[in-house]
Amino acid sequence: MSAPRTIVITGASRGLGLASAAHLYKLGWRVVAAMRSVDSGLERLRAETGASENDPRLLGVKLDLDSAESIVACARAIEDAVGAPDVLVHNAGIAAAGAFEDMPASAWGQIFATNLFGPIELTRALLPGMRAAGRGRIVIISSHGAVRGMPVISAYSASKGAIERWAESLAGEIAPFGLGVTIVVAGTFKTDILVQTSDYRNYKGPYGAHYVGIDKTGDVVIRAANPPSLFARTLAKALDARGPFARYTAGIDATMLVLMSRILPGWLLHHVIRLAMRLPRAGLLRALPGAAETAR
Repeated sequence: MSAPRTIVITGASRGLGLASAAHLYKLGWRVVAAMRSVDSGLERLRAETGASENDPRLLGVKLDLDSAESIVACARAIEDAVGAPDVLVHNAGIAAAGAFEDMPASAWGQIFATNLFGPIELTRALLPGMRAAGRGRIVIISSHGAVRGMPVISAYSASKGAIERWAESLAGEIAPFGLGVTIVVAGTFKTDILVQTSDYRNYKGPYGAHYVGIDKTGDVVIRAANPPSLFARTLAKALDARGPFARYTAGIDATMLVLMSRILPGWLLHHVIRLAMRLPRAGLLRALPGAAETAR
């Protein structure tokens, strides 16, 4: 009997990571769950899977993507426990809500550390072993926010767009060694990120009208959001990719946005998004002549 394939999933203690880890465990994978809180995360995973405390197919490792020391220690723990993984899934991520002028620079730094620089450094630590083994796949969980820069989540969109471009570049570099890269563009799912997102919106500021419209659309989107189990099934299928590079979408909203980005000119897609998000039309909030002097 062959040994089970090993998959490392970051952010596996909740949301899409938890659902994916549980689903893949049930499919026979050996799952290494990388997360900030290992004890509570493993408790939730065992409850979802029925795994025992000593099950060799379900392991937990501590990972804080904001800490260089934690990333190095996590990679060492993974290699000590399972050797070179067959798949590394970069799922962990954070977001923040607010127009560019309302969001502080510190929020941008934290988002890029978690969504881009941390995954890059974890890959840097694990890639030599995967390359030496001559097999393996790096999977990036991206977002519809990377397909088109979305208003009020510009830092999140920018970080996801950046990691997609990095992943595409990486695919060309590691393909000759037998490794591949997959990007999964996720739509909106019912996860903790919808309620745990840092909120910097100032409803009394110049972008207040934006937020009111977006909130109305957001209520509809959240009610229609898919369960994480649907994402887990899509990820499981994506793991069967064998080519140097592959891209999948998870969720009808992500699929539709990718399709529209391919067939619509940029100016028209801009207006479609504006209408969908109920943003003020162009020029509507333009300051009247003399307004700047009056405000002084």
